[in-house]
Amino acid sequence: MPDPKLECNVAEKNPQARNRFPKARRLLRHADFERVYKQGRRHFAAHMTVFYSPRVGPEPQGQGLRVGFTVGKALGGAVQRNRMKRRLREAVRLNGLDGELAADVVINPKRSLLTADFTELRNEVARAFVVIEKTLTKEKPRH
Repeated sequence: MPDPKLECNVAEKNPQARNRFPKARRLLRHADFERVYKQGRRHFAAHMTVFYSPRVGPEPQGQGLRVGFTVGKALGGAVQRNRMKRRLREAVRLNGLDGELAADVVINPKRSLLTADFTELRNEVARAFVVIEKTLTKEKPRH
């Protein structure tokens, strides 16, 4: 058993760790992606399409947005697709996931995202989150 005195927090070991995109804020399960696509709404932007759906049920698995990314093979090779995901992940992280709105979001980039200015990309993500918050707070949850 490890000595608790010797253990330290991940953020203490690596100061950049607290700036990461936490796993609790990511959409990971295929079923969650499918639910967002089938039951959710869409927001269209110049460089991406954003699908979103409120988390409903007896306990909506915690508060806050959970974000997932899907980048199809039609958008380019592995290097281009991974670059798109890294840019989106960073834009989402920098715009903050502080909201208390329990919702799932899936972002599908368009090919133009690769050449878009990062500031423009960040503004699109921020705008999408504002639209999601406005839409879902005025809608009544479906039970």
